[in-house]
Amino acid sequence: MRKILYIVLDGLGDLPLPELDNKTPLEAAFSPHLDSLAQKGKTGLVYPVDRGIAPESDIAVISLLGYDAQRYYTGRGPLEAFAEGLAINDGNLALRVNFATVESDGRTIKDRRVGRNLTTEEASALAKEVNTKVTLSNATFEFKNTIGHRGVLVIRGMRSKLSGWISNTDPAYEREGVFGVAKESFSNLVEEAHPLAGYENSRQAQEAASLLNEFTQKSHKVLSDSLINKKRISEGKLAANIILSRDAGDQLPKFPQIKDLYNLRFGSFVQMPVERGIALLTGMEVIEVPASTGHLDVDYPVWAKIALSAIKEYDGIYVHIKGPDEPAHDGDFRKKKEIIELIDKFFFGVLIPKIDFKNTLLCVTADHSTACSKKAHTSDPVPLLISGADIEADGTLSFSEQAAQHGSLGELKGRQIIPLLVKFAKE
Repeated sequence: MRKILYIVLDGLGDLPLPELDNKTPLEAAFSPHLDSLAQKGKTGLVYPVDRGIAPESDIAVISLLGYDAQRYYTGRGPLEAFAEGLAINDGNLALRVNFATVESDGRTIKDRRVGRNLTTEEASALAKEVNTKVTLSNATFEFKNTIGHRGVLVIRGMRSKLSGWISNTDPAYEREGVFGVAKESFSNLVEEAHPLAGYENSRQAQEAASLLNEFTQKSHKVLSDSLINKKRISEGKLAANIILSRDAGDQLPKFPQIKDLYNLRFGSFVQMPVERGIALLTGMEVIEVPASTGHLDVDYPVWAKIALSAIKEYDGIYVHIKGPDEPAHDGDFRKKKEIIELIDKFFFGVLIPKIDFKNTLLCVTADHSTACSKKAHTSDPVPLLISGADIEADGTLSFSEQAAQHGSLGELKGRQIIPLLVKFAKE
């Protein structure tokens, strides 16, 4: 059986932009290595979860790994908290959170990500203050910062279990059933959490919402008084003076193990806590990679070399690269195009010459489209290519959204990819 190298580029898909001659950043990018893979293989389009869904990365990754997200997903909060080593028992409330900046009224959001320049050292010190100075009624909590402005929060009721069926305090995201969905437009005001429709009379949901609102208010007071934030303000930076929460859940998902489903041993290396949590819970072995240097021309060759080394030890490797997503959220299409070119040159440019394509199947796709024009995830499909392992070329000339529309793989849903790769690998 051939090896499987499965690479997901976060937020790669996009919409045509007038500034790029009505091309997407991927179509406008100089990406000869990705184009060569497409020319030697087959392409198609993927709806990561399903038509009409603009997914967050977590439900998209669950789907791309072959699972029905509707069946197994329990919220992003439990996944990220688990990945960060926090204990999640059934009835604990777990949430994904962001440090953010609000005006003096405590409600009007100035920046949801603190200008994207909050250091890990600052975030860690602020998290320590919150954990030591905030006390909740009838509950304990753990708050942990992760990467930059991001973090996780677990609240544990002292008297009863808590329900994850509550709304977000982060206005940029809403709940559609169990899924968290990014809004294309929203009011820049901190929301109050409340039980979701159908759970208004649930005491566990009422208690969970009340505790989250209490945490938000009390942590805001502590953060506003913090010397770290006063120093940031004196330096002309934004204060990380509030914590926005979203994607609550009250239990961990119970996935069938990927090795039992396909009789394959998978390794993975990923950048973000949510992908790490999914990998661990699905039974993938996490391959450690060095922390990012902040210089992609340094990081990407290292990741390529790790993939080349690790593929010898596993039946398959899952690699998730964050790169294109962040500039798209900022509406920076030039930066997104540049990062795609860096991935092509320094990741695929190092990877491709060293791969034994006779015995390796290489798949490249994305977890969702992040449209620069909307600064948000969209429901548009993403391109897919499968190359190597005697795959017969279908005549595709480039790797792009437009070219993939005509590929022989047609339109797929994310959960169909891994079974297809296993089929090709065994032929």
